[in-house]
Amino acid sequence: MFIDSHCHLTDERLAPEAEQIISSMPADGLDGVITVGYDRESSLAGLEIAAAHERVWCTLGVHPHDADKADERTYEEFRTLASDAKVVGIGEIGLDYYYDLSPRDVQREVFARQIRLAHECALPVCLHVRDAYGDCLDVMKACRTELDHGVLLHCYSGSAEMVREFAAFDAYFAFGGAITFKNARRNLEALAAVPRDRLLLETDCPYMTPVPFRGKTNYPRYVALVAERAAEVLGMSVEDVAEVTSNNTKRLFNKMK
Repeated sequence: MFIDSHCHLTDERLAPEAEQIISSMPADGLDGVITVGYDRESSLAGLEIAAAHERVWCTLGVHPHDADKADERTYEEFRTLASDAKVVGIGEIGLDYYYDLSPRDVQREVFARQIRLAHECALPVCLHVRDAYGDCLDVMKACRTELDHGVLLHCYSGSAEMVREFAAFDAYFAFGGAITFKNARRNLEALAAVPRDRLLLETDCPYMTPVPFRGKTNYPRYVALVAERAAEVLGMSVEDVAEVTSNNTKRLFNKMK
């Protein structure tokens, strides 16, 4: 059984199908999913879905795209909600220098602020990093003492060498549909460099749809396709990949049962 460690059931493309997606999880080989917040509205909606379903969990966070909209009121609301048994992390937070939808200095400030929030809530952080791994490490080093409940690099796209840099923070790494793409050499090198006990699977659905469905809407059930490719690269059985990554997910997000 697989765990999709990062999906967006609140996205407008998936929300109308969310009940059907969740009800079909056992048949799809899914033991659980984590629906991830990227702003206040998606975080609250994710918690509502998670609270209504046994094998769904959620995170709360403000994505770097929306960093210029973050405020203390939102952080206080997240802090209150974080005690809920279904809230397993703070994320997705981080830096995105590819789109630069919020000023970079604001992104760094909001990133550091949410690391502090995760520390206050005793929760791991789920990081979104794109074209900003150097600055991400700088922020993490400055906040090192507050990164004491776990770090996950979602949809990891950094180098194999950078894996070792993040290992200093005892980080976990999640891989999704990108490892099935034709131009995935860098992703596969990074995948091979990640210690087995720090590896997670995800879909990031409805985005990043794996081959052979690339270009169409992604779903949590397609995490099996990610597992198949990971198994090929790592010389493991799909069953072993499922067991290892599920155990790792539950260890990191330790409120999951």
